[in-house]
Amino acid sequence: MTKTTQRFFEARPESVGQARSFASEALTDWGLPDRAEDIRLCVSELVTNALVHGTAPGRGFLVKLDIDDEVVRLEVHDSRSQHPQARQAASTDTSGRGLVLVDALADGWGVHGRTPFGKVVWSCFKTAEGTTP
Repeated sequence: MTKTTQRFFEARPESVGQARSFASEALTDWGLPDRAEDIRLCVSELVTNALVHGTAPGRGFLVKLDIDDEVVRLEVHDSRSQHPQARQAASTDTSGRGLVLVDALADGWGVHGRTPFGKVVWSCFKTAEGTTP
C-alpha cells in the first residue's frame, strides 16, 4: 500500500527546519524510524538547494514523500529548470557538498524536468532488504 504526503513551503530560510519537521512527522506516523535520520538530512540538503538555487522570486517549493512496502521516495519540486550536479567541494569551500551527501545516504537520486517549468530532485531510501529504488 502506498502512502503520500506533501507540503508547500515559502522560499524562506526557516522553511528548511519546517521541511525537516514535516518529514520527521510523516516518518513517525508511518512507523519508519530506521532511515529517518538519513531522510531528514537529505530533506535539509535538497530543500536548501531549492531555496538557494531553485526558486524563482515570489515562488516556493513542494516537498513530497511517498512510501510503499519497500521504498521511501523524497521529492523536492522547485520552479527553476537548471539541474543540479554533485561536485567535490574544495576544503576551503563553505558550500557545495549537499548532493555528495545525498548520493552517500540515499539508495538512488536524480533530477527530472517538470511541466510547464521547473524540476523535481528526488531520492529513494530502501526500507526492506533486496529492494531496488
